[in-house]
Amino acid sequence: MNILSIYAHHEPSSFTSALKNTALSVLTSQGHQVFESDLYGSGFEPRAEKFDFITSSGGHFNYMLEQRHAAQNGMTFGPDIRQEIEKLKAAETIIFHFPLWWFGAPAMLKGWFDRVLAMGVAWDGGKYYDTGLMRGKSAMLCVTAGFPKDFYRIDGKHQATMQQILHPIQHGTLAFCGFDVIEPFIVYNSLGLSDQERAEALKEYQFKIEHIVDSPAYFHQF
Repeated sequence: MNILSIYAHHEPSSFTSALKNTALSVLTSQGHQVFESDLYGSGFEPRAEKFDFITSSGGHFNYMLEQRHAAQNGMTFGPDIRQEIEKLKAAETIIFHFPLWWFGAPAMLKGWFDRVLAMGVAWDGGKYYDTGLMRGKSAMLCVTAGFPKDFYRIDGKHQATMQQILHPIQHGTLAFCGFDVIEPFIVYNSLGLSDQERAEALKEYQFKIEHIVDSPAYFHQF
């Protein structure tokens, strides 16, 4: 299977990095073809701009419509976007490794969503959810969260569950594009873990990755 890891963290010694490295090691040992996008390491540009396109449709600039125009006219995106789209199309499963910042993805990863999950590539007019252009592929989030698990409850400090917090990404972005979304792997209290707790979390993630091929979808297309 072709598997793409999207890694969005600036620190190589972070626990997010340790989780990502665990996934890559397991998947490689299982014989999968593994691709990686290290967004910070590669200096990925998160801003969506006019310069993202080699050609233009002319007239009033609408970013999404320019994405569709580029997709329909020889994939005339800028080189960095085109490279990511090629990996996206080759992958059967995508794993996103990132820390939870302000109840969402870091700007670097949000920029990847904006620029790479392009109109005409990942979705289009009338082609979303069960008819999304990424149908047949699966996606999973691996997230590190700074607070303890009991903060992420309706009656907790954050007054929201992790499922609610991740809904805009898992449903509004990935499922929208047609991905079958695998149940996420969440590490809570990531900055306060003991060495033993870190080791246990990595062991649990190793098991999760070893069985990612037969993991049930968390959000089914319907």
